[in-house]
Amino acid sequence: MAGSFSNSWALVKASANVLKMDKELMVFPLLSGIATLLVMVSFVVPIVAAGGVGFFTEGEGTYLGYVVAFLFYLVQYTVVFFFNSALVGAALIRLDGGDPTVSDGLAIASKRMGSILGYAALAATVGMVLRVISERAGFLGRLAVGLVGMAWTLATYLAVPVLVTKDVGPLDAVKESAALFKRTWGEQVVGNFGMGWVVVLAGLSWCIVSVLLMVLGAQISPWGVAAGAVVAVAGFVFLALLASALKGVYTAALYRYASTGEAGYFEPAMVENAFRPKR
Repeated sequence: MAGSFSNSWALVKASANVLKMDKELMVFPLLSGIATLLVMVSFVVPIVAAGGVGFFTEGEGTYLGYVVAFLFYLVQYTVVFFFNSALVGAALIRLDGGDPTVSDGLAIASKRMGSILGYAALAATVGMVLRVISERAGFLGRLAVGLVGMAWTLATYLAVPVLVTKDVGPLDAVKESAALFKRTWGEQVVGNFGMGWVVVLAGLSWCIVSVLLMVLGAQISPWGVAAGAVVAVAGFVFLALLASALKGVYTAALYRYASTGEAGYFEPAMVENAFRPKR
C-alpha cells in the first residue's frame, strides 16, 4: 500500500507540474461539467413532465425506458468524450514540447467529432447491455458483468488518446487501445490506484475542513453555516476539476509512453507501475 501511495503522489506531482505550465487545461473539465449538467436537465425535465421515472419502468414503458436510457448515455458520453479528447489532445501537445491553448484542444476534438460520436455509441451500447444483464442476472451474473466491465475499462483505457492522434473509427480505437495496453503492461493486470490515493485523501481532508468551517460559521452568525457550505461546495468543485485535469494529463502521458516509450515529464517507473500483475 505504501508503494501504491508513493507512486500516486509521484504521479500527482508530475501531472501537476504539467498543469502548472498549462492552467487553461482546467477549462475542459469545467466545460464538460456544465455541458453534462445541461444534458441531465434536458432529460430530467421531460421525464418529470411525462409522469416521472415510473412511466418508463412499468409495463410497456420499460422498453421506452431502455431507449431513453440509451439516448441519455449516448449524449452524455459524447459530451464527456469530446471534452476529454480536447483535454488529452492539448496535454499531448505540451508533452511533445508545444504550448497548447484551449482553442487547440477544442479544434482537435472537433476534428475527431465523427469518431467521438461513434465511440460514444459503442460505449453506450456496451453500458446498456451490461446494465440489462446485471438487472436480470443473479449474483453470479452480476459478478460476471463486473469482471466484463473491468476488462472493458482496461481495454479502452487509451481509446481517447488513440482517437485524438489517429484517424480511426471507434472499433479500431478500442483494438489499438487494447493492443497498446497489452504490449506495455500485459494481459493479466489490475489498476495500481493511479492517482486515486491522493484524490481520495484530498477529498476526505476537505470534508473535515468543510465541517469545521460550518461549525465555526455557526458560532459567528446564523448565516455562518450557509457561508461555510458555499465554501465547502466551491472547494469540492475545484477538487473535481483539478482531479479531472490531472487525470487527463496522466492519461496522455500513459498513451505517449505506451506508443513511443517516452515518459516526458514523468519518470518511466511511474507509468510502468500504473498497472501491476494480477495475483
